[in-house]
Amino acid sequence: MNMMEPEQFVAGGLRGTLLRDVDMRRHTTWRAGGRAERMYRPADLNDLAAFLRVLPANEPLLALGLGSNLLVRDGGLRGTVLLLHAALGELRQEPAGTLYAQAGVPGAKLARFAALHNLAGAEFFAGIPGTVGGMLAMNAGCYGSEIWEKVARVQVMTRGGELLERVPEEYEIGYRHVVLREKGEVRREKGGAAPEGFTLPLSLFSLPKEFFVAAWLKFEKGDGAVARGKIRALLEKRIASQPLNLPNAGSVFRNPPGDYAARLIEQCGLKGRQIGGARVSEKHANFIVNMGGATATDIENLINEVQAVVQQQTGIKLQPDVNIIGEKLV
Repeated sequence: MNMMEPEQFVAGGLRGTLLRDVDMRRHTTWRAGGRAERMYRPADLNDLAAFLRVLPANEPLLALGLGSNLLVRDGGLRGTVLLLHAALGELRQEPAGTLYAQAGVPGAKLARFAALHNLAGAEFFAGIPGTVGGMLAMNAGCYGSEIWEKVARVQVMTRGGELLERVPEEYEIGYRHVVLREKGEVRREKGGAAPEGFTLPLSLFSLPKEFFVAAWLKFEKGDGAVARGKIRALLEKRIASQPLNLPNAGSVFRNPPGDYAARLIEQCGLKGRQIGGARVSEKHANFIVNMGGATATDIENLINEVQAVVQQQTGIKLQPDVNIIGEKLV
């Protein structure tokens, strides 16, 4: 079989599509990086569970939405990528101001759906360029709000394909940080902040015990027209302040306590700094854009340089807000 040829599963009742040797530039918003050994696009939640039940227990795994917070190194990925944004897209209204949103629902769609149903407090989701699953994994937010402030409960799937429900009290939740507690302690391999010098939350790639597939989000009753007006204003602000015309992955660094990463980067004279096709945006210093033909190595080298210069000049070590995974080219 040609390595790029889709393989339709029939045996075992699987209904999804398996792709091999997949160019990850097509599946990340930076439009850079290497290839993945395999990618599975499940038909729905039940099909995802069935796939996980037949997947070898030692298979590295990545649950992927829009790829908006991800850099895949040029050497590519070993293991299987689960492409969820096209599959886990169910979004429905439930009683008492609650919305059920699966992991593949984009933030902008969630914001518009809430406004359509006269719910308030979901407008900020329009400013997050990702999907619900990724937002849950890192407590994504913008403009003063974060997703876990709205979570009533979540739906997770174990590595063995079992579907479970959990409540926020089962997690340690902070700024870009979500960690599952286990028997009163924190299970460090599940999501959230990584050890210093290691940019990837282990739940995103390796051998995750479970990952988010949906959430029940609770909102207050409101005026849909007012909510839509807020969404328009937020999107106009994004367009005016962020380099959305060029491939990027959103904010590259987390804001340090009491300060802003963009301010520090600009203060250090790094706007416009370029390595290969990767450039620190002049429009927003906490964005690195692909000017055309940037490799993942270009982007990672520029991330490292910005981090080093800011630390040298200010004493503050910026922590990456993007996940860097895969093999380096030798």
